[in-house]
Amino acid sequence: MSPAQETGRPCSPWPKDALRITFGVIWLIDATLKWLPGFRASYMSVIMGEAQGQPGWLKPWFDFWIRIQHPDALFLAYLVAVIETLIAIALITGFARKLTYFAAIAFSLLIWATAEGFGGPYTSGASDIGTTIIYAVVFAALLALSYYTGPGRLSADRYLEQRITWWWRVAEMRRPAPQPAAAASREDTAARQPDAA
Repeated sequence: MSPAQETGRPCSPWPKDALRITFGVIWLIDATLKWLPGFRASYMSVIMGEAQGQPGWLKPWFDFWIRIQHPDALFLAYLVAVIETLIAIALITGFARKLTYFAAIAFSLLIWATAEGFGGPYTSGASDIGTTIIYAVVFAALLALSYYTGPGRLSADRYLEQRITWWWRVAEMRRPAPQPAAAASREDTAARQPDAA
């Protein structure tokens, strides 16, 4: 039984689907910008720029990421573009939602901790904590909504769950309850069939 059924309040899934799809369009716009030459050209300088002016206790963190990324900066810039594109497509289509949300939270936190320098709230003149931390919070909210409202109607996962029995583990926060309408239609069909005796 879903939390909405336990409280007796009907819970429409459309706001969750609307939020997911809208957020997917935002990610698609962001991913499109990552494919432009300007992103690849400035990728390493952005990361190195964020390392400047950081407190001394964060210097090893940024030095570590610069050492890892510097030799393969072009490859990693393309990798970021690919990952953001895949997240956008998964959000818009509703594909592997639970897996996508967890992966996107991890990716957002990694970007926040490197390219955004943890948002730099401890630097002089800081006015916010960065944007990708907010993305991580939105993905966490989508996970919570997924648990609360149950399976999404407007998603590729809904189609896949009907054909692949284990797919709910990739898509849902909990095992979907059997559909009452489907169970009722099976009972009606059985009641209409004459006894073999």
